[in-house]
Amino acid sequence: MIKILIADDHAVVRKGVKQILMDDFPQALCGEAGNAHEVFELVKKEDWDILILDMSLPDKSGLDVLKELKIMKPKLPVFMLTVYPEEEYAVRVLKSGGVGYLTKDSIPEELVKAVVKILKGGKYVSPSLAEKLAYNLDQDTEKPLHETLSDREYQVMLMVASGKSLTEIADSLCISIKSISTYKTRIFEKMGFKSNAELIRYVIDHKLG
Repeated sequence: MIKILIADDHAVVRKGVKQILMDDFPQALCGEAGNAHEVFELVKKEDWDILILDMSLPDKSGLDVLKELKIMKPKLPVFMLTVYPEEEYAVRVLKSGGVGYLTKDSIPEELVKAVVKILKGGKYVSPSLAEKLAYNLDQDTEKPLHETLSDREYQVMLMVASGKSLTEIADSLCISIKSISTYKTRIFEKMGFKSNAELIRYVIDHKLG
């Protein structure tokens, strides 16, 4: 029996993903988690064949969950299904040990195709992301500045660029405002920004958000 764990804070999304998969895997056992805490509890109780994980959970980011799971259950394939476009997080997910990345506006058949490939031991990326990865490998030039940021710094930069206040970012990431201020200071130092306007312009110019 195939065991699939679906983690998303929206029940309607979990039900939709489950229905799509049950059409092709009628004998599968599908578990559901609405937050990171439930993910960790279910991973401790069961040996899942794949975890389909949302990038944004109410108590922890999907990227942080992925990193913790790589320590807790290194062999568990973690596939990211999210609203965030590939340009924002896909490469970081793969570098952190994820086995694939797909946006929620993809067609159901693509999700099934991805799960089939992952269950066979493979990884799944869209053709456009595969092309981007290949292009990056061929480049001998210096990496863009934003790749020098840590995952958390990068995440904070995108949230600042989206217009969120430090308080909103702190609440979203479940960390203190002081920590967010520290991350923002580091971002400005590493990137050479002198204002939020410069940060926003950089994100737009590099099509990061």
